[in-house]
Amino acid sequence: MILFAVAFIWGMTFIWMKQALTAADSVLPEADGKWVAMHFVAGRFLIGSMSTVIFLRASRSGFRDKEVWMGGGTLGLILILGFLIQMIGLTGVTPAVSAFLTSLYVVFTAVIGVAIGRQRFTAFMFAGVVLATFGAGWISGPPRVEFGKGEWLTVASGFLFALHIIFTDRVTRAVDPIQSTGTMMITVMILAILILVADPMGYSSNSWKFDTLALLKHIEYLIPLLLCGFFGSFIALAALMKYQREISPVRAALVYAFEPVWAAVVSIATGMEGEPTVWLFIGAGALLAGNLIIELEPRGES
Repeated sequence: MILFAVAFIWGMTFIWMKQALTAADSVLPEADGKWVAMHFVAGRFLIGSMSTVIFLRASRSGFRDKEVWMGGGTLGLILILGFLIQMIGLTGVTPAVSAFLTSLYVVFTAVIGVAIGRQRFTAFMFAGVVLATFGAGWISGPPRVEFGKGEWLTVASGFLFALHIIFTDRVTRAVDPIQSTGTMMITVMILAILILVADPMGYSSNSWKFDTLALLKHIEYLIPLLLCGFFGSFIALAALMKYQREISPVRAALVYAFEPVWAAVVSIATGMEGEPTVWLFIGAGALLAGNLIIELEPRGES
């Protein structure tokens, strides 16, 4: 149930991100959208890292442990690469296609689990994974996929998110999950800020310091940033790190796949999208069925 709440929070981050991007467009209409997105990610994890250090005192004790830094640092590197590649891929595909291809992390999690001997390939697992992937990808209707650079980058991000689920299971069993949360958050924050400042892809504004100040002074950008940083990064990732080890990686991936369902439901409820289509109910139903099938699987087989 806690991981189910994490999926809901992550669904809300889509809403907050859209609100922030809309606000940024009104403040800095000439700014590159990719720069704004990277700026948001860097700010989000700065807030998340500060919240972790302030509110989770146990996280600070891990800063002196090399093994904790190795585990948290690996998770942080995977996470920032996933965010960055997904962001670049999104510039060349529609949101529906991005959601579908990203949801392939459910399949990747199962395949990686089988490959490393952490998961048996069973009929239950196959049926649950297929239903969940279909449900997450078809929330907004059948995606039109024409494989190009954007599509392949999005698939790569899905693979990285699957790796993050698998490695989270391993790291949190080897070291304290709260301590590794602190090192993971700080790693993501540092890498995101370095990418933003170094501007390796040449998409940032020459006056990024002034643009940053202008964005942060705009309340309609600042509030979604604070919400994403505190709830989307700090609360959600701390809960994930502490409780994901209680279930198998495949079960965790299936629960996280409800993220686009919550995003669609809240978008419709707040008037950000039109009337719900039959695909929302078909997708949500397939996701629920996939989860139930996996839960009905005999525990000795997973």
